[in-house]
Amino acid sequence: MTHALLYSRAPLGIQAREVRVETHLAPGLPAFTIVGMGDTAVRESRDRVRSALVNSGFEFPQRRITVSLAPADLPKDGGRFDLAIALGILIASNQLGKVNTDHLEFAGELSLNGLLNPVSGILPCALACQASKRSLMVARDNADEASLTGAETLAASQLCDVAAHLTGQTPLTAHPSDPPRNLPFQGGCLSEIRGQAMAKRILEIAAAGGHSLLLCGPPGAGKSMLASRLPGLLPSLRTQQALEVAAIHSLKQPRDSQVFYQRPYRAPHHTSSATALVGGGSYPKPGEISLAHHGILFLDELPEFDRRVLEVLREPLETGEVSIARAAQQLTFPARFQLVAAMNPCPCGFLGDPEKSCGYRCEKAKRYQAKLSGPLLDRIDLHLDVPAVDAHELLGDKEGESSAQVRQRVLQAWQQQWQRQQSLNRDLSPDDLEPLLRPHRDWLAGVMNRLGLSARALHRSIRVARTIADLAQSEEVERDHLREALSYRQNIQQG
Repeated sequence: MTHALLYSRAPLGIQAREVRVETHLAPGLPAFTIVGMGDTAVRESRDRVRSALVNSGFEFPQRRITVSLAPADLPKDGGRFDLAIALGILIASNQLGKVNTDHLEFAGELSLNGLLNPVSGILPCALACQASKRSLMVARDNADEASLTGAETLAASQLCDVAAHLTGQTPLTAHPSDPPRNLPFQGGCLSEIRGQAMAKRILEIAAAGGHSLLLCGPPGAGKSMLASRLPGLLPSLRTQQALEVAAIHSLKQPRDSQVFYQRPYRAPHHTSSATALVGGGSYPKPGEISLAHHGILFLDELPEFDRRVLEVLREPLETGEVSIARAAQQLTFPARFQLVAAMNPCPCGFLGDPEKSCGYRCEKAKRYQAKLSGPLLDRIDLHLDVPAVDAHELLGDKEGESSAQVRQRVLQAWQQQWQRQQSLNRDLSPDDLEPLLRPHRDWLAGVMNRLGLSARALHRSIRVARTIADLAQSEEVERDHLREALSYRQNIQQG
């Protein structure tokens, strides 16, 4: 036998395409060629595979070796094909005898001494492997993550272990697929925040409908603390959602299985670039907005972000996905996140404070707020001015409701929404909003003209009103619900 065929996977976004690793040995001067649109790391497999085979006690054939990674037009990166290439050489050179690999897929990078190293993006590979009804052979450090899907996973520590399994000398047993535990949220409790009754109310509304939120207030008002309490108010991820989130994180840094069912909370620094936020690279990787999929994206000090960085949020906020186009390929990553942002009203933070003077009144304060474009603000459902906490409230003993108490109401509102429309209120379409608009059409027309609301702002306020009605366990959206929702529109103080 001078030919071998094995199967592997190449992540493409959160999908994983099948790659056929074909190896052919031919007479002639010794050479080792890898074809199939691989990057530098793939081409360097030649040196890793050669050393791994020799150091594992195998013979490296002195023949003309050609390895084809098909399909040829699919971009491939990393060392994930090392294991398949090494096994292909062993099979094609008859060092393993006659073995059957049609029921297996391989993913693993080889060390020079033959040890198997983990690779990124293993969860999308495991999901695709499960769909193709094959077993997946991975490095031991990848086994826990791969087994989350329920796919049969075989874990090995080194190349010799895989060879012994294929020849039947030492068969490997399937890695146990222990379902991850749905652990309660371990963050802070809402009761720890003194005062800020209005902010807690708007936080509950945001949690109950998945609405985006902007908090504006002086330094020390508790904006960041409020945002950090939001994950504790949200229901756990469903299994399919958890797998989607884990698949995205697998492409960069795998999630701990301890937080498998917890909604992601991402808080990038304001110096982050557009690529870091949206994703990109020659072989596109997900950015912060995709890593926050089904979770929360918290942007603190919002005006300090570069304006061009903020503008890239506009489309994902509407569509729930982000498309990244490169010369070689175009990928779409999911980005159905809940935006929570915080900002000061001016550079010093004390604009409008009767006790403290602001050194940036008038033009400087206006320029600071002007860093946020109207279209971006229009896409944020809830706006709230957060005042500084009174000293008596801050030092008092009275505690408010706990996160667990509020979470029960949020969970009930989520159940109502899924039973009624199979989605959260933030995702209601204009056609879904029409019946809610009809009884209040004349009144809302006057409000639109008076407040200068756009059609998008009005629709977002009606979605918020629907959430307020759900929290009140009301089947109909009443006028009071609309009034409260409209009061949470753009409230940024003007200098």
